[in-house]
Amino acid sequence: MNIKPNSPTFIERPAAFKELQSHLDTVRKSGRGRLLAVRGRRQAGKSTLVERFTQMSDVPSLFMTAAFGRSRAEHLQSLATAAHESLHPLPDVDVSFATPPESWQSVFTSIALAANDGPLIIVLDEFPWLTRADRSLEGVLQAAWDRVLEKLPVLMILISSDATMMQRLSTYDRPLFGRLREMIVNPLDLGEVAGAFPSWFAGETIDAYLTVGGYPRLVTDMAASGKNPAEYVRQSLDNPVSPLLMIGRLVLGAEFPEPVTAAEILAAIGSNDSGHPRFSEISVDSDGADAQSRATATSRALKLLGGTKHLVEQEVPAWAETKSRLRRYRITDPYLRFWFRYVDDYSAIIERGRSDLAIDHFERDWSSWRGHSVEPLVRESLFRLGAKRPELKSIERVLPWWTRDGQHEVDVVGVARKATALLGTIKWRDSGGVTARDMAELGAAAALIPHSEKARLAAVCRQGDLPDGADLLFTAHDIVDAWRQ
Repeated sequence: MNIKPNSPTFIERPAAFKELQSHLDTVRKSGRGRLLAVRGRRQAGKSTLVERFTQMSDVPSLFMTAAFGRSRAEHLQSLATAAHESLHPLPDVDVSFATPPESWQSVFTSIALAANDGPLIIVLDEFPWLTRADRSLEGVLQAAWDRVLEKLPVLMILISSDATMMQRLSTYDRPLFGRLREMIVNPLDLGEVAGAFPSWFAGETIDAYLTVGGYPRLVTDMAASGKNPAEYVRQSLDNPVSPLLMIGRLVLGAEFPEPVTAAEILAAIGSNDSGHPRFSEISVDSDGADAQSRATATSRALKLLGGTKHLVEQEVPAWAETKSRLRRYRITDPYLRFWFRYVDDYSAIIERGRSDLAIDHFERDWSSWRGHSVEPLVRESLFRLGAKRPELKSIERVLPWWTRDGQHEVDVVGVARKATALLGTIKWRDSGGVTARDMAELGAAAALIPHSEKARLAAVCRQGDLPDGADLLFTAHDIVDAWRQ
């Protein structure tokens, strides 16, 4: 496992580290401050990433984490404690934070004095909880930033899992408007997950990603277990408080603190792998709602899930209009897709001691469901491979294609500017690859897809050889390689 000394749970994130380093380098070279807002889904590893960066940067730093429900005085006490416990303390910390500061103004004054000796990193984690305890904080920070801190080598990082709140910080009517730069920390990508399992067969790495997604705690928990993905799932389903079961609740609780239609729609999509959930069966209000109210609530919820939350994506067939009614829905987060499929409906059963029912469902369903769940990952990977493979360079989008009656479907349609450049079939079998018969079926479907006269035919599988009728072969190794730096 790719681990740093004294850090048994840290997985390297080269791209995110590079982005943070770029901000710090700019502060160093320019001698001027930078205000960075870091946001991302809860459990995505934002705080761990930034904390590790501050530890490795060898720059005086202060990393303070707010707590929900604490008062301003308690937060200021916590900040003073964090200042003294820092691996690289601020200059004169024993003087400037000898006692807990009385106000945020005095905190920023102390930071300004310390910055006269060189660059600093100041991290305020869970920043919205700080502003909830002190409504004046944004204004105080804005005044201190404009008057002093922006003119000094200070990299100030504000972290939050509340994406909506952090986005509001930069709106025109808020004190920090025009001052914030944004950084989004997503869950680990497939390449970063592969770094945790360097000796694994690529197909197993992809199984792990489809199971735990990119949530660092789950990735490290699976690695520490010493088990392959299927064994890890069985073990986790047998424990009602295992991370595999609990992280989903934590993520959804943070995204939807109150029961709302959006959460119900997410569950409807996640439990149905056809892409056509029955939204009409969702209860919008406890006291009932007419059809128009249901439609309006559903539309708003889908907008929230697909926009601010980035949890749902609408798919339309290749070459169809963007607003086509011929569309499907899927959850973008692989772990949440897995969680809704195998955990959500079984949580109560597991808690009542019948984990065997959940495990049986997983064992019966996994092979088929995995074949569907891997498809969006394959499409994104083939698009990324265009930067490495000349034969894919012209491809601008990789989409599925299907007919309205559902009689014909193609897993991979690589769309170039004016033509279909690639058609592919995905057969994600444990053994054996794509067959000549599979390729013949793909060739027959090619006649139905627009602009496909010169399209190359591709076979995509976990492992296997180039079958008759295929121009290109992509295996699990290629899919993982697409994500490697």
